[in-house]
Amino acid sequence: MVFLIWMSVIMLPYFSWGEELFQTLQKKIIEVSNSVKPSVVHIDAILKQNNRKITVAGSGVILDQEGHILTNHHVVYKAEKVTVTIPLWKKKYDALVIGTDRQTDLAVLKIEPDRELPVARFGNSDEVQVGEWVLAIGNPYGLDGTVSFGIVSAKGRNLTLEPLITDFIQTDAMIDFGSSGGPLVNLKGEVIGINSLMEGRGIGFTIPINTVLEVKDKILKQGTIERGWLGVTLQPLNRDLASYWGIPEVTGVVVNSVFEGSPAEQAGIKVGDIITRFGEKGINCEEKEDINEFIRTVASTPIGKKVEVELIRKGKRKRLKVKIGEQPNVDPEEVETDWGFFVKELTSLLRFKYRLEVKKGVFVSFVEKGSVANEAGMKKADVIKEIDGKEIQTIEDFKKALDTIANKDRFLVTVQRGRETKFLLFKKRKKAEPRAEKN
Repeated sequence: MVFLIWMSVIMLPYFSWGEELFQTLQKKIIEVSNSVKPSVVHIDAILKQNNRKITVAGSGVILDQEGHILTNHHVVYKAEKVTVTIPLWKKKYDALVIGTDRQTDLAVLKIEPDRELPVARFGNSDEVQVGEWVLAIGNPYGLDGTVSFGIVSAKGRNLTLEPLITDFIQTDAMIDFGSSGGPLVNLKGEVIGINSLMEGRGIGFTIPINTVLEVKDKILKQGTIERGWLGVTLQPLNRDLASYWGIPEVTGVVVNSVFEGSPAEQAGIKVGDIITRFGEKGINCEEKEDINEFIRTVASTPIGKKVEVELIRKGKRKRLKVKIGEQPNVDPEEVETDWGFFVKELTSLLRFKYRLEVKKGVFVSFVEKGSVANEAGMKKADVIKEIDGKEIQTIEDFKKALDTIANKDRFLVTVQRGRETKFLLFKKRKKAEPRAEKN
């Protein structure tokens, strides 16, 4: 008993110090939470998905006094109407989508404020440390102003989710449905990222704020995001492949395919080449997720710049000069019709994905079951070449053709399906006759 009393006297200062540390941390979390929550907004997006209207809820962060809001691309993708609610004064505003970037999962919205806005403070994500305490703030399941506490679990995470190329911050602070677009905040009260994805409990992914602000600047200044492009698909050079090919010490990426007419093809890059260096940067890619680092390197290269590429072809080293091109649109415009189908601009990426040989036309992206288009025999991935004899080369040609058939009872659509040409007769449905009333 005397020993226990003695130990208690000895340890008392340590318990007191621990309690003081705990109280200090708790006070700091409350202080940061209260300072940041007013700048976090609730977003509702009404969108059409496979011909059905649904509402998607998410979060956002107030960027400036002009009313710009940061959120995720996937929160407002294809939205027909977006509203922003500022919980501080429970007011809902109509929002305009200024621009989005699917590859970083970012979007910039704009509201017309009628009073001074609570603007967030932004930090430097390059200075973020693994193990650093952070708060995730958002509106999970519609519960406004929810705060979760955790640490930065990792930095530079590459995910194999096309077409994302972001190097994410990983955190164990909870990110749930509806939290997307909300901020990840350090204990200085600075936003260090925009929350994007969750992969189970305690595994969340956040877009670094430096990436966010760079993309935001391009959207506001240019309206679009231009990225460099080689025009190849790739796989990692893992140790087994390197050993089999007799180059166990070499690191790089293996070229799987080369797009026709691409910068890579024009420079002489071939299938089977192993790219080991791009400009001044050596390439180290042993896992599938490592490919995104190479893609980001190419994407950040100015369009038109000539870059020296080192590669190994059949055991021999070569150097080629490649002129970087502009990346094709990864999120092409989609047009809805009254006939039960949607079309998209036919991009080189769609042609590659669906192994399409045709180069002109519009791509059928969705066909509604039971619709006129479905009854005519149209299928997803058909490429429309003609409508009633009028050639369709671009999405603008298609829009003009829609006007010419608006009042027709029937018309012929010519599509390319694989190596076949199909002729699809569309017939307008007759309206049901009103039933005569019985006396």
